[in-house]
Amino acid sequence: MLEWLHLSEDEWAAVRLSVWVSTIATLVALPFGVFVAYLLARGRFWGKSVLNGLVHLPLILPPVVTGYLLLIAFGRRGVFGAYLESLFGIVFSFRWTGAALACGVMGFPLMVRSIRLSLEAVDGKLEEAAATLGANRAWVFLTVTLPLSLPGIIAGMVLAFAKAMGEFGATITFVSNIPGETQTLSAAIYTLTQVPGGDAGATRLTLVAIVISFSALMASELLAHWAGRRQHHDPVR
Repeated sequence: MLEWLHLSEDEWAAVRLSVWVSTIATLVALPFGVFVAYLLARGRFWGKSVLNGLVHLPLILPPVVTGYLLLIAFGRRGVFGAYLESLFGIVFSFRWTGAALACGVMGFPLMVRSIRLSLEAVDGKLEEAAATLGANRAWVFLTVTLPLSLPGIIAGMVLAFAKAMGEFGATITFVSNIPGETQTLSAAIYTLTQVPGGDAGATRLTLVAIVISFSALMASELLAHWAGRRQHHDPVR
């Protein structure tokens, strides 16, 4: 039984790559997610509904379509990819960086939605009180709004991470399925289901995916609980 649960080196490589790609995708997307969520929650400008639609478009489009659009935009001959490679040496197509980009794009709507709801729940009177004490808008956001919306930010990060861990369609379309480079957990499971005798490996990786996702959710609950208790004892400094 224990021997059956032993992961091969290729399977471990897929697990490590998935965790690495999902972590990078989540961390890189976070500042953009907070910014966009703030615009949607508090901004008043023309085209707000259009921005909201564009942000949530990856949730509606087939993942393969999103991956193809990324290939057109960030491939070696893409609209932006060619310039990024020539000017900065940044390559996304058929690299783990491209997998992180695809995962970040697919998880971005979930992150933004969670953070936006958290920002909208912040009591505006607390922000007004801080402003009357002389704090500018940026300082009010950093010291009042952001700490109060921390549970929503944590939840958004976990949702984006979980989505990145399970991403398949956009990733395989954009960066293919290269072992050790772009073969994430989902791609490895798909590959194992297509070869004779691969069911055992697919089952092992499925169990690993469940454990990682469940652990992330539990960590999110603990962090959100900690943040809530901290706000309750010290809501605004």
